Amino acid sequence: MGLFIQKAVKGALSKSQVATGYIVTSACVLLIACNLAVFLVSGCGALRQTPEERQRTAELIGQRLDARDYRIDIDYMIPLRGGGRAVSGSYSVRVEGTTVDSHLPYAGVARSVPYGGGKVLTFEDDIDRYEDTGWRDGRREVVLATDNDEDVIVYTITVFDDGHADIHVHCQNRDDISYRGTVSAREEAEE
Repeated sequence: MGLFIQKAVKGALSKSQVATGYIVTSACVLLIACNLAVFLVSGCGALRQTPEERQRTAELIGQRLDARDYRIDIDYMIPLRGGGRAVSGSYSVRVEGTTVDSHLPYAGVARSVPYGGGKVLTFEDDIDRYEDTGWRDGRREVVLATDNDEDVIVYTITVFDDGHADIHVHCQNRDDISYRGTVSAREEAEE
């Protein structure tokens, strides 16, 4: 682009070449600006909730958390080492009463694991400890611990009033890992 302008100023290009280059450059800039505007406008509207909708969502999520009957569908993972990445498939953590059903991908270093890799974060087991802080500043934190015969695993789940959730998983024998996703009621997921 800079070379084109320099040649145009020095007269090395004809008037038609300068006009064509200017039109193409202007069209590219206009196209990029329009795409960016459409992307920003459509993205902002999809994320915005009215206060009433946000309150209703928070109430529904609160009921599920109180009943210990919820599922968090995962769409992003953040390993301790390396960059975060989007995940596809049916990865989730489900809490039902006194059990946790974990189906999570794992990327990280394992220090002491059974031959063949073991269960990692794909298992169903009883919850040994469950603590819920209740709603504070638009978020609710749940800490649950389980021992799946291979490792002691602690899930710290932060649920936001808009339905999004962050999960941090701490294992004794593996690197920590975090996930992001959304809370869904079990009935909605099974229909």
